[in-house]
Amino acid sequence: MRFWSALLIAIVGLCFSEKALYAGSAPTKSIIAHAAVNARVLPLWVARDQGFFSKYGVPSETIFIRQAPTLVAALTSGDIQIGYTGGTAVLGAAAGGSDLKILAAFTNRVTYDVVAKKNIKTPEDLRGKIFGVQSIGGTVWMGAILALEHFGLDPNRDKISLIAAGDQSVLAQALMTGTIDATVLDGVMSRPLHENGYPILAELSKANIPISSVGIVAKGSFIQSNPEMIENLLKALLESEAFIFGPSNKGRAMAILKKYLRINDHEAEEGYKDVITGLDRKPHASLDGLRNVQRLMKLRNPAVEKVKVEELVDDSFMKKLDQSGFIDQLYAKYGVK
Repeated sequence: MRFWSALLIAIVGLCFSEKALYAGSAPTKSIIAHAAVNARVLPLWVARDQGFFSKYGVPSETIFIRQAPTLVAALTSGDIQIGYTGGTAVLGAAAGGSDLKILAAFTNRVTYDVVAKKNIKTPEDLRGKIFGVQSIGGTVWMGAILALEHFGLDPNRDKISLIAAGDQSVLAQALMTGTIDATVLDGVMSRPLHENGYPILAELSKANIPISSVGIVAKGSFIQSNPEMIENLLKALLESEAFIFGPSNKGRAMAILKKYLRINDHEAEEGYKDVITGLDRKPHASLDGLRNVQRLMKLRNPAVEKVKVEELVDDSFMKKLDQSGFIDQLYAKYGVK
């Protein structure tokens, strides 16, 4: 047992920066791990750089763990305290017996754009075509399935082939070379294509299709033992959200994106647009979003069907902060209407 625990710690350690490893050794700091490096992580980075974690008495270190399953394993073992991840990871863990709870979800709807080759003008033109996704069963794949459902299309009936082609940059390149006929992309990737004549068949952020995307996750036992810490952590992240939406803070938010993603001004501008489009101002976890994830996951993992999604959410902290007026006061403070 000790061997496997040591092995897990070693795997997680490989994903930490030197600074994160040093901070992780300090018992006064909680470790918040995220499994992606993109603009959606901005609320974490803002809370860190603007000092919101310290302001609310929860000094925290944000670290990157390359794979969501490794992140979930570290959460389950207690090597990290908080996960910044999505409903897919939580459902998969719950099907395996893990006691993880979603405390808040910053995005509860599909936010991709459906982009197609230049000769495809309408959703109906997708029949018989190749639809590229990042991986079968992944988040982009789910976005693609939900997009097709939104169009009234069925991959089997309409002979639409879904193939795993790579991450979003690879998908964009595959579209340009004609390897695939359509895909779903974040706005930062779809907008340049659209400017070059590739049609956007739908901006799914406007369709309000429920899905449980990135949010705050912790073990049920840790939540019960540390309710004050959890509440203050959420306060810090809620202030981070309000800061991001604040009109006068756009420049600072973009500077933080540039710092962590190592991108230029134009790319930061596009990333900021995606963040503003995708973030929910009051990030209550969506049960409908979790049900959509469960419905799609069980196609490849039947074990998730037994999970009761209602038991995966602990919304008590968010309800308290919302009903007390705390969230509205933050948005008023930063001039958000």
